[in-house]
Amino acid sequence: MTIGIDLGGTNVRVALVDDGKILKVVSEPTRSKASQEEVLEHITGLIESVITPDVTAIGMGVPAVVDLETGTVYDVVAIPSWKEVPVKDILEKKFGVPVSVNNDCNCFGLGVARYGEAKGYRDVVCVTLGTGVGGCLIIDGKLYSGQNTGAGEIGNIPYLDKDYEYYCSSRVFVGKGTTGKDLFIKAGEGDSEALAQWDEFGGHIGKLVSLIINAYDPQVIVFGGSIAGAFDFFKGGMYKELESFPYQRSVARLKIMTSSIDNAAILGAASLCL
Repeated sequence: MTIGIDLGGTNVRVALVDDGKILKVVSEPTRSKASQEEVLEHITGLIESVITPDVTAIGMGVPAVVDLETGTVYDVVAIPSWKEVPVKDILEKKFGVPVSVNNDCNCFGLGVARYGEAKGYRDVVCVTLGTGVGGCLIIDGKLYSGQNTGAGEIGNIPYLDKDYEYYCSSRVFVGKGTTGKDLFIKAGEGDSEALAQWDEFGGHIGKLVSLIINAYDPQVIVFGGSIAGAFDFFKGGMYKELESFPYQRSVARLKIMTSSIDNAAILGAASLCL
């Protein structure tokens, strides 16, 4: 058995996992404004509430840059007090089992690759679309994180007057005075303006997919995150943009799908030590 931790700026979730099945999970609001020590005490308390003598390892996903060798996290998103925290060392001393720490999107991608839609594929790119854009690379069936868990972070690449993260996340809608949620509801009601905005958004996603093909040429791209729920509204614009991609055989062979697996980030974190 292992423990998977998904630390987010809004909630922290801790689960007891056995062979890809969640046996017990606890979720509480992240104490994002608290001190470094208080946040750690909160997390360790949640771990204590689910841990059993059979637990052999702990895996944790964080929205941050991570030194994979030391398990130290830097500048955690939405938790200002976590500037440089040696999480691996702290938790190993506390619980006496091996601890692995990685970027939260990498944990999501690993969960999707091992237990979700991408299971059985060798080369996969997972992309989370929400308030930002996250990327995860699965190469030859294995998670590739890079030195600082930043491999595959395509959202930071410059695009138009900003970057892909702006145009392929909810930020682009906020910049137009609305939200992805509102446009999703309106599009479901058949609102023509909302549908047009999703079609335009799909064009940006098509450009992002073109970038992914050129950089990684994967078998599968899996979208996750809150915006992925609107895939039916923006996939038309995405595929229309892909018609101009110079290598149409690559587009034809590529599978593009959305993830429906629950708790993918927790399952991925729990399997970091496997």
